Amino acid sequence: MAGHYTIPPQTRIGHVHLKVSDLEKAMAFYCDLLGFEVVTRYGSGAVFISAGGYHHHIGLNTWYSKGAPPAPVKACGLFHTAILYPTRKDLATALKRVLDARYPISGAAFHGVSEAIYLDDPDGNGVELYWDLPREKWPLDGEGNLYMVTEQLDLDGLLRELDQEQA
Repeated sequence: MAGHYTIPPQTRIGHVHLKVSDLEKAMAFYCDLLGFEVVTRYGSGAVFISAGGYHHHIGLNTWYSKGAPPAPVKACGLFHTAILYPTRKDLATALKRVLDARYPISGAAFHGVSEAIYLDDPDGNGVELYWDLPREKWPLDGEGNLYMVTEQLDLDGLLRELDQEQA
């Protein structure tokens, strides 16, 4: 490969498109529980959903996967889709919705740069719900390199974010 290329810093990951076994179950998770809105449907086999009217953040389809079992955990493939919330309060609201629905959480972590909640969608696809701390608070090591950690997240402290706004 000739020369070194660095992707432009404004580049973003625009959307994820998931193969699911049951479109209605997937929509119940992503739309009813997490709050994404349907932008468009493609017959009975696919739906594009988003936040804020974007053309789509998540595509869901059953084109090759209708009725299929989840992908094996110990195989190549998607580890998780990460959904970035704009504020800590928004993440707290999402956590409360998940807890109120008694939907199982598989983990929660403080990463130094972010706070994250982990769960699996109905097809076993990993989903991370998170918010980023302000960049100036991101931890650096002694040489100025980003230093990420995986520590226990204080879920009660996160949920108290909702009480502070109501006070």
